[in-house]
Amino acid sequence: MKNVIYILFLTLVLGACSSDEGIAKDEEKPTITINYTNGFPKACAQLERGKTYIFKAQTTDNQALASYSLDIHHNFDHHTHDDQDVVCTLDPKKSAIDPFIFMENYQLEGGLTTFEINIELSIPDDIDTGDYHCSYAVTDQTGWQSRTSIDIKIVE
Repeated sequence: MKNVIYILFLTLVLGACSSDEGIAKDEEKPTITINYTNGFPKACAQLERGKTYIFKAQTTDNQALASYSLDIHHNFDHHTHDDQDVVCTLDPKKSAIDPFIFMENYQLEGGLTTFEINIELSIPDDIDTGDYHCSYAVTDQTGWQSRTSIDIKIVE
């Protein structure tokens, strides 16, 4: 009797385990770029305080996009990000007094495989001018993430 219960239990446990066969694993990161006609801002762009801009990037994924983000932060210390491929002229290093910082995350619904990020953003007219980074990120539904970052300058 004990053996029968053990065999039934083992059969139940093994039968309940699902197989990953037939389910394609997502091993591909999403893509994100500003290197197209409408992408904004371009590397080394100068944005004026007090003006409003539409930040645009194109994203794609092989299965489904889940979220994206925009991060703008000062670069007064001349740090870099790993994917910057354009070298811009930087102002001398300085300490931040009232820097512009923008960090927002946005969710995507509906299993989209392509999406153009469009974020309208006003640059405050009372923030520190100088060197900034503009960083976009996109995450797909399985957790893969891609980023792109460029140098920009906020001017009077």
